[in-house]
Amino acid sequence: MIEQEMDFENRIVSPDYSFAEDDGELTLRPKTLDDYIGQDKVKENLRIYIKAALQRNESLDHVLLYGPPGLGKTTLSGIIAREMGVNLRVTSGPAIEKQGDLVAILTSLNQGDVLFIDEIHRLSRNVEEILYPAMEDFSLDIILGKGPSARSIRLDVPHFTLVGATTRSGQLTAPLRDRFGVLLRLELYTPEQLAQIVTRSAGILGIEIEHDGALEIASRSRGTPRIANRLLRRVRDIAQVEFDGVITEQVAQSALARFEIDELGLDDFDRKMLTTIITNYGGGPVGLDTLAAALGEEAVTIEDVYEPYLMQIGFLTRTARGRCVTKLAYDHLGINFRDNANQQSIF
Repeated sequence: MIEQEMDFENRIVSPDYSFAEDDGELTLRPKTLDDYIGQDKVKENLRIYIKAALQRNESLDHVLLYGPPGLGKTTLSGIIAREMGVNLRVTSGPAIEKQGDLVAILTSLNQGDVLFIDEIHRLSRNVEEILYPAMEDFSLDIILGKGPSARSIRLDVPHFTLVGATTRSGQLTAPLRDRFGVLLRLELYTPEQLAQIVTRSAGILGIEIEHDGALEIASRSRGTPRIANRLLRRVRDIAQVEFDGVITEQVAQSALARFEIDELGLDDFDRKMLTTIITNYGGGPVGLDTLAAALGEEAVTIEDVYEPYLMQIGFLTRTARGRCVTKLAYDHLGINFRDNANQQSIF
């Protein structure tokens, strides 16, 4: 097991987007709702909303997409623009630093255009205030000058559709959230759905893959298409260099074992974190700062990057006293579960 500190941004099972993946990601993105695999309820509702807006010759109501990273929020924004037959402008919350930045974007839009703001929960409050009249009345209130000579002018902006994406809907302010007419939550994918995505991506990339090979990659992708596509490209490299280029179940297993990704999608750091809690702290509870010091990792990284998936699969729990490892994790790691005092207080 690797002992050195890992760079979480370079984890092969990280659901976060990397600009190094731009070329591959863009070629693999579906362009229409029919090509988009999974999220059936979201697609069904979107199809109705888009058709109704087109029949009324209106822009689509503002849409908020929320859910874990890597599930296709950016892809859906592009599909919405294409289905509506309009242009797409893409930006992110952290990139809009000043009110003037947002004003420049809004005034450059054409009628009906889709403005996609990723990580919209990270908009600053003063920038967010510019959005309120723009979303409701399609106008901007701008203050010119300072002090007694300051005056307010109102600029009209074309009717547009704001598509906001966030992994933390709870951090959105109530006034901003209430201005979205369509709220859609994206759920984690099943292995069967991910296998379809892997097979489709393999066809686009010209990779020969068997169904069992696609399913093997899918089952280790944490329910996330972005991870599945990333694993597919890395398994392709192994299949090309060390095998005959065809991704079979055995080839996928061999490649993923090399990457130290187990059958549930856990990587080396996931296992190291769970093992540390078990061996050093009796399975927990252990405080976040204490755990971060023991692992040599920042507390915020553990909380935002590593913990969510471990909690989703029931391997880790958060309590008032700290983090605790569950019996499921003991079984997965092959460690005997001991009913010590700590564990009895939790389970």
